[in-house]
Amino acid sequence: MKIGIEAQRIFRKKKHGMDMVALELIRNLQIIDHENEYVVFVAPDEDDRVIQETPNFKIVRLDGGFYPLWEQIALPRAAKKEGCQVLHCTSNTAPLFTSIPIIDILHDIIYMEHSYLKILKGTGTPYQKFGNIYRKMIVPRIVRKSKVITTVSHFEKNRIGEFFGIKGDQRLKAVYNGFSAHFKPTTDSVERKRVKEKYHLPDHFFFFLGNTDPKKNTKGTLKAFSDFLKQSTVDYKLVMLDYDRSELEKILAEIGDPGLIEKIVLTGYVVNTDLPGIYSQCEIFLYPSLRESFGIPMLEAMGCGAPVITSTTSSMPEVAGDAAFLIDPFKPEEITAAIIRILADNQLRAELIRKGFVQAAKFSWKAMAEQFVEIYREMESEIKLKAN
Repeated sequence: MKIGIEAQRIFRKKKHGMDMVALELIRNLQIIDHENEYVVFVAPDEDDRVIQETPNFKIVRLDGGFYPLWEQIALPRAAKKEGCQVLHCTSNTAPLFTSIPIIDILHDIIYMEHSYLKILKGTGTPYQKFGNIYRKMIVPRIVRKSKVITTVSHFEKNRIGEFFGIKGDQRLKAVYNGFSAHFKPTTDSVERKRVKEKYHLPDHFFFFLGNTDPKKNTKGTLKAFSDFLKQSTVDYKLVMLDYDRSELEKILAEIGDPGLIEKIVLTGYVVNTDLPGIYSQCEIFLYPSLRESFGIPMLEAMGCGAPVITSTTSSMPEVAGDAAFLIDPFKPEEITAAIIRILADNQLRAELIRKGFVQAAKFSWKAMAEQFVEIYREMESEIKLKAN
């Protein structure tokens, strides 16, 4: 069978969550599946060539302009031209007007939930706002159209089923994400030093992957860190990734602690292969999101031996199991208390690290790819049955 995979953004240098899922899906399909033919559709103006063509994998650089036009017009035309029998879309949305059967990875429906929209209250970048509007327009129609809808956790599967009235629908399946094999403890002193110097890491720090999306709970986390420092005699700092300093200063002014900027290290964009060196050197990884459909960074941190603080909400207890310290993300004081508890209790810290290794080992990109191969086989059987 010939399968088209929408992977528009995987060649861009600054890859994010959905880009990495698509990339790891393709990488692992290339390893385990030598029977099906694949056509991978990517944007033409990106140059981080992270995959190569193989005998049964063709890469098509597809021009089409702005993402909605690329997805709704250029992609279905190209998939038809290539003779794709199935089109696997990896980033929530998909073409509305195509006769090719669609498999859609619907990572989440956060942007459609009234409770989350109340949290947003007009926040987010213009790009994020447009993305939410586009998804709200497209996703309900794609849910009706798709032959198979997968999502990344049983929590999200239930949310999607309830929201769209398709609970129990055989088209809706949960396929867990994984995390990459290079997320393991960085023990080599030379590599630890290289990462520390490259990103100006302090001696004692907590690691937080906050961004401008309100669900990441950046404001609550900064409030918790501010309160922690008032009780600490050790010079701890908070390491954050690609975050705009002016936006950070606005939040610090809102929580009444503008001077906290001196205790925060902004690394800029971090290459994915350098992340283990940061996870491995942090005292605690903070992941107190308000809402997640999965939470890959938790597994990455656990795989690197970092104790994790995460939330009691949405999918996070499902993915973290008993290997993280769970808190109510709407209460910064609980985040502060959890930090203090882990730093003071060596036995608890060691237990979180031990359980983290065990929990992370339950997830892999290979297992995800194997499940999709099985879905492809089921669809091939249906196609053949209809042909007869």
